[in-house]
Amino acid sequence: MTEITLKVNGQNQKIAVDDPNMPLLYALRDDLGLRGPKFGCGLGQCGACCVIIEGEAARSCVTLAIDARDKEIKTLEGLGDLDRPSRVQAAFIAEQAAQCGYCTNGMIMTATALLSRRPRPTETDVREALAKNLCRCGSHARVIAAVLRAAREG
Repeated sequence: MTEITLKVNGQNQKIAVDDPNMPLLYALRDDLGLRGPKFGCGLGQCGACCVIIEGEAARSCVTLAIDARDKEIKTLEGLGDLDRPSRVQAAFIAEQAAQCGYCTNGMIMTATALLSRRPRPTETDVREALAKNLCRCGSHARVIAAVLRAAREG
């Protein structure tokens, strides 16, 4: 067993890693009780598990927990809360950019990473950034509108 420190949402969190192949997603959900990142495909293809590591959107289901040690990790919970949502979260609410909501974590985290490196993206930029985030409900038009709104209001 190895003990590692994860820097999650601005706080150092120590966890025990029994399996060196344990995905970061499991550490976040099972050890730290964070429910923003979701288990979707388990293959890094859907985006439901997305977090931001060192400023970049990353799929936590295919990122090993031990590879994320001592790196800045941000989850949905670290962006804002019901009383003070981040600008991206607020835009998603205003645009009603969720149906079932399962993909919303990945959409918001990917959009947040995009806006941090490109504050005024074009619609094409937004579409390209979100292209690998799957939504089965078909809320893509509202998601794109929400990201563009967050950019305008940023």
